[in-house]
Amino acid sequence: MQQFWRSGKARPTARIWGPALLISAAALLATPWLIGPRCPNHVVIATGSPDGAYYDFANQYRLLLAKQGITVDVLATKGSVENSERLSRGTDNVSLALIQGGISPKGDTDHLESLASLYLEPVWVFCRSNEPVDDFEHLRGKRISIGPEGSGTREIAKRLLADNKMAPHASVNVECEIVDWGTHASVEGLKSGEIDAAFFVISPNSPIVHELLLADGIQLMNFRRAAAYRRRYPFLSSVTLPEGLIDFEKNIPSRDTVLLAPSANLVARDDLHHALVPLLLQTAEQVHESGGLLAFPESFPSPNFVDHPLNPTARRYFRSGPTLFYRYLPFWLAAWLDRVKILLLPLCTLLLPLLKVAPPVYRWRIRSKIFRWYRVLREVEQKLKDAGPETDFRTDMERLRNLEAELSEVSVPLSYMAEFYDLHLHIMLVQNKLQMHGQTTGNTGVRKAA
Repeated sequence: MQQFWRSGKARPTARIWGPALLISAAALLATPWLIGPRCPNHVVIATGSPDGAYYDFANQYRLLLAKQGITVDVLATKGSVENSERLSRGTDNVSLALIQGGISPKGDTDHLESLASLYLEPVWVFCRSNEPVDDFEHLRGKRISIGPEGSGTREIAKRLLADNKMAPHASVNVECEIVDWGTHASVEGLKSGEIDAAFFVISPNSPIVHELLLADGIQLMNFRRAAAYRRRYPFLSSVTLPEGLIDFEKNIPSRDTVLLAPSANLVARDDLHHALVPLLLQTAEQVHESGGLLAFPESFPSPNFVDHPLNPTARRYFRSGPTLFYRYLPFWLAAWLDRVKILLLPLCTLLLPLLKVAPPVYRWRIRSKIFRWYRVLREVEQKLKDAGPETDFRTDMERLRNLEAELSEVSVPLSYMAEFYDLHLHIMLVQNKLQMHGQTTGNTGVRKAA
C-alpha cells in the first residue's frame, strides 16, 4: 500500500493504460503476418540499349528513387519486345519495364499491368530524297533499316510495311531489302547512302532527330494517311510537328509534318508491391510532367494509351492523387502506415472500450487505497463505541500515528487531494475522540499514549 502511493500517479496510470498500449503494440508488431510482406527496397527495371532514351530515363528514376531509400538496377536490353518477355517471365528478377505501346510480345502477359504512359514516341521515317515524302510508296524497292531484333521499332515498322505489302513474307512480292541495323548504324547509313530509309521510334528531344532533320538530302516522311493508321491501330496517336519547330532560322521542318506515335509505357508485374506504385508515379511525374516538343506540360504520366490493364493502385492515384501519407511523409513511414491502415478500424474497435473503461477504473483504484485507510478508522471507532472504562487504546493510538506518518510521505494526484485531506481530518477526529474518552473515563493509558 505504501509502495503504491510513494510512486505517485505514474504507477496506477501505467497499470490502467498499460494493457491498452500493449494490445496496440502487439497488433502493430503482428502487421507483417496480418497484411503481408513489407515493401521491398530494391527493384530491377528493364530498359533498352544504353544509348537509348529508355535507359536514360530509367537512370533518372534510379537517382530520384535512391533519395527515398529504393535501390534500382537498370538492365540494358535489346528493346521493348525483350523487356516484355523478361517482365512476363520474371527473368533476372525484373519487376518493371519500359515498353513501347503496340508491340506483340511472346509469352504469357496475363501477369502484366500498366502503371502509366510516360510520353509519346513518334515513328520517324527518314528517307534519302530531295523531294517531300508523303507515303510508303516512295520506299518500294529501297533498302530499309527497321531496327534490331527485339526492338519496338522493328515491331511497329514490320506492321506498317506489311500494311503496304512491303514487309518480308508479304503476300505481294516486292523488291524491298530489310536490314536490322541499330540506331547509330542507321544514321550513318542514311548519311553515307548505304541505306535509303530508316525507322526510328524515339523522343523528339533526341539529338538524332535534330541531326537528321538538319542533314542535306534526307527527308522526314509525312504520314498523309495517319487517320487510317489510327483507326487500324488504337495504340497509335497522331501528332503534328509544326513548321519551323526544330529550327526557326532554317525553317526546319519546312512544313507541318504529321507523325504516328505510340506511347512509352511503364509496365509492372502484378505482384509488384502496391506501396511502390505511388512512389513510382510521383517519380515519373518529376521526370515527364514538363512535357516536350509534342506534348503540353502535365499531359504525362497518363492512364491513357496503355496496352495492359491499369494497375488498381495506379488508377486510384490518377483519380485522387497521392494519399496524405505519400504527400507529406517520408516514403518508408508512408509505406508502413499504408500497410497498417487496414488494422486501424479493428484496432479502434478494440481500443475504444478500453479508453472508456480506463478512467473509471483509474478512479476506483485511487479511491480504493483511500478507503483501505478508512477501514482502519472504522475499526478504531467501532472499538471505541463498544469500549468500557478500562479498555486500553494505546495500540490504536499508535496505529493512527503510524497512519499519519505514512500519509505524510504520500504523493497524491491533484484531482484526489480532497479525499486525501478529508482522510487527514478524520484521523485527527478519531484521535480526539480517543483522548476525550480517556479524559472522561480517567484512562491514563490513552492520555499517556496521546
